[in-house]
Amino acid sequence: MEATYIWLLMVGILAVVYCQPLPAWEENNETEIYLQDETHSETSLPCHKISTSNTIFALRLYKELTLATPNENIFFSPISISMALAMLSLGTQAAVQTQILEGLGFNLTEIPESEIYKSFQHLIYKLNLSSKKHELKIGSFMVLDKQLKSLHEQHSTKEWYEGTTFTFNFTNFFSTRRQINKYIENETYGKIREFLQDFNQDTVMVLVNYIFFKAKWIHPFKHYWIKNHLSSSMDKKIIRSSMMHQKAQHRFLYDKELSCIVLQMEYIENVLILLILPDEGKMRQVEDSLKPETLKKWNKLLLPSLLNLHLPKFSISGIYNLEEILPRMGFSSIFTPKVNLSNFTGLPHQAVSKILHQVAVDMNEKGTKAAATSTFLSQPGTLNQDSPLTVHFDRPFLLLIWEVSAQSLLFLGKIITPNAD
Repeated sequence: MEATYIWLLMVGILAVVYCQPLPAWEENNETEIYLQDETHSETSLPCHKISTSNTIFALRLYKELTLATPNENIFFSPISISMALAMLSLGTQAAVQTQILEGLGFNLTEIPESEIYKSFQHLIYKLNLSSKKHELKIGSFMVLDKQLKSLHEQHSTKEWYEGTTFTFNFTNFFSTRRQINKYIENETYGKIREFLQDFNQDTVMVLVNYIFFKAKWIHPFKHYWIKNHLSSSMDKKIIRSSMMHQKAQHRFLYDKELSCIVLQMEYIENVLILLILPDEGKMRQVEDSLKPETLKKWNKLLLPSLLNLHLPKFSISGIYNLEEILPRMGFSSIFTPKVNLSNFTGLPHQAVSKILHQVAVDMNEKGTKAAATSTFLSQPGTLNQDSPLTVHFDRPFLLLIWEVSAQSLLFLGKIITPNAD
């Protein structure tokens, strides 16, 4: 019997928007990175049980993406991918379910499947809490051929992941594709359009997870242009970079051991961005050292410092096909009929044909929040607050966007060549 196919799609979006400076009292709010085993002011929440495993998976996936595309910009939403794969595991048989959850980094002797799903359920609730200061929305939906019967596991996606299930006539695959693309476009406020291209008559199910985020800087930047400012041993092209400048206090550190600058800038209400600027030629060393322990170390050592800060303004987007990368990370069965998604579809012999992840990110002079970061052991003992330290992000750097209350890494990337808009 010829296999039928299932699409698993992850759509991750970061959109930073124009804003005005926020009231001064908000600048004093402290936001820090915490992981599962750290002591902090907030009582431990169900979603914190999966934070360390999700972070480890994110860093593993980042390293695989850098191996696949070493000289290109990278930006993705690890939490969107983790959620989509965990949701997919609900429709599989026991052996493949175990493979998926262990591939995500969970030790099933320490945390049972039910606790993992409950933790994701609480994470979605936590991330979707409404805020007047920023927009953060994460959601999922499943699209099935209307000829398939409703099964219990379809309802589980609603229970655990707030996922909506739609049924369409898949024989009219042009119309179905158009409706799915329109729904994704609406849910991502127009940032992702015509995402699903290769949908065809062999498809019986489409599973989608999406994330949308936009926020404001506390301290807006000033904008300027500079020619040949961004240079890199990986990319020798002449670039006319669109730059941003501000003089402000941020948490900051120069890590002597890893030869990199670490800078933390806060978005309002529990979201921060961590920027890591390796010394020339030290990018690989820093990437190889990325692990939860490194993030914890940096978080403890970051100190407020007055900075004269120059950052590139950038706008990048990308689509990642994960069918080759995920099997190298332990997900060997999901692209074969062994995945057996009959718990979702009621049909045997299905295979996941594609796992797509699309992301867009914009960072400009009027969007995002400021703070400061520091790492291992090399910051000035006492900075003269009248003479700020000048920091230029004039070579490739890493960025992590973190939701603190949920202890979740929302976005992770490397900027080699910013595309000025």
